Amino acid sequence: MSRTVFCRKYQEQLPGLPNPPYPGAKGQDIFENVSQKAWQEWQKQQTMLINEKQLSMMNPEHRKYLQTEMDKFLSNQDHDKAEGFVPQE
Repeated sequence: MSRTVFCRKYQEQLPGLPNPPYPGAKGQDIFENVSQKAWQEWQKQQTMLINEKQLSMMNPEHRKYLQTEMDKFLSNQDHDKAEGFVPQE
């Protein structure tokens, strides 16, 4: 049986992640409060931001920017979106 969490983004009980996605307190917070669905959506959003804004994970400022956007996304706040992206219907 999979574990469930009260998802911060969707405000409902949903299946949780199998493991913390990051080390330390940040990873544990995501593990305990973010659903697998929200995390997968963030990963897609993150990929689009990295590609569109040509971010380098070697650059500490770029990593900090993505961390900030992740926190906003997972907390259901306004966040940067890929400007040229049009979702399929």
